[in-house]
Amino acid sequence: MPRIRSARAHEQVLIAAQELFSERGIDGASMDAIAETSGVSKATIYKHWPDKDALCLEVLHRLKSQIPVFETSDLRADLTSLLNYEIREQKSEAHARLMQHLHAYAAKNHGFAIALRARVMEPPVNRITELLKRGLRDGSLRSDLEISVGVALLLGPMMYRYVMAVIG
Repeated sequence: MPRIRSARAHEQVLIAAQELFSERGIDGASMDAIAETSGVSKATIYKHWPDKDALCLEVLHRLKSQIPVFETSDLRADLTSLLNYEIREQKSEAHARLMQHLHAYAAKNHGFAIALRARVMEPPVNRITELLKRGLRDGSLRSDLEISVGVALLLGPMMYRYVMAVIG
């Protein structure tokens, strides 16, 4: 039974950390507060994560690993589904707050910024890249499409929307 307890504690910490990072920011969410909110001791938390950055990165990984796979025979439907998923995620108030805090923290911490890019920005880029390559292979896209341009055209408007929402 210790594994079940450990898995449950692990999940409780991730939920509490996500909530506190979203509410207070990374700097404002102390490990003490995460321990108190999760009901898990600080010793147990530090057994799983060496520091708050590592915990924050796992929260991010958990969020982005939940991106559904859209893979039908209809490229347009798959791209639309993926982009709609990303837009719904952006519209979530809790997610938007969390991302604002994460980007503010990343602006002060280069190592964290690199990890944030890898865990948050690259998964949708990689997924869209895969879909566009599939479209080139199956002939549903023009053969002269430059993948990087296609990705930029699809994600650029969402990034613009995000930036405008952040700066008001």
